[in-house]
Amino acid sequence: MIKVSIAENLEDVEKRISAAAKRSGRKREDITLVAVTKTHPAEMMNEAIKLGVTDIGENKPQEVRDKYDSVLPVKWHLIGHLQTNKVKYVIDKVCLIHSVDSIKLMDEIERQAEKHNLDMDILIQVNISGEETKSGISKEEVEDLLKYAGKLKHVKVKGLMTIAPKTDNSVTNRLHFDNMRQLFVDIKQKKYDNVNMVYLSMGMSGDFETAIECGANMVRVGSAIFGARDYSQNK
Repeated sequence: MIKVSIAENLEDVEKRISAAAKRSGRKREDITLVAVTKTHPAEMMNEAIKLGVTDIGENKPQEVRDKYDSVLPVKWHLIGHLQTNKVKYVIDKVCLIHSVDSIKLMDEIERQAEKHNLDMDILIQVNISGEETKSGISKEEVEDLLKYAGKLKHVKVKGLMTIAPKTDNSVTNRLHFDNMRQLFVDIKQKKYDNVNMVYLSMGMSGDFETAIECGANMVRVGSAIFGARDYSQNK
């Protein structure tokens, strides 16, 4: 097995984020790096945290629950699809849920947040490319969720998230990212109740530089830091 150097990989990712931020007229500190640790053990997560990683992203709520007590203090993000019956696993552990795509899920997050006497920051996941295999709502459905959020006391909408198609055509993804940035700006200008457009979460290991150039201020990077995922450990 090839030994992964998290330190070298992280240094490379940091340089690439800094360069992309500069190209977009911003600074490195304007971009939040969420290191995605899906299937990776607590030991690797702790190594990354010791190297300066402040935000960790998990795809599955069960992994947050199972790893939480073995990992050094860090900000946890739930970035994968979240079923309503799994909200209870993460409600008191994560700082941000990236993947909210229904009123039903918002209601359950509200219920669990009230139960734990806390507020939960969320992002609305938008399927900007319209791919049938992608989670998220269409651009046209976003307003309904934003209006509904105005009725909630414990759920706080803090921005948008998207997953671009896996493609070698960076021009296509740049178009999707540009569309997300415009949606983000449009919502900010309309000033919905209980909606504060703080985070635009888009870009992963294969396209985070393009995403930053298009306006992302939060990127979710996994394999470029931790290497290929070991699914044999995730059964």
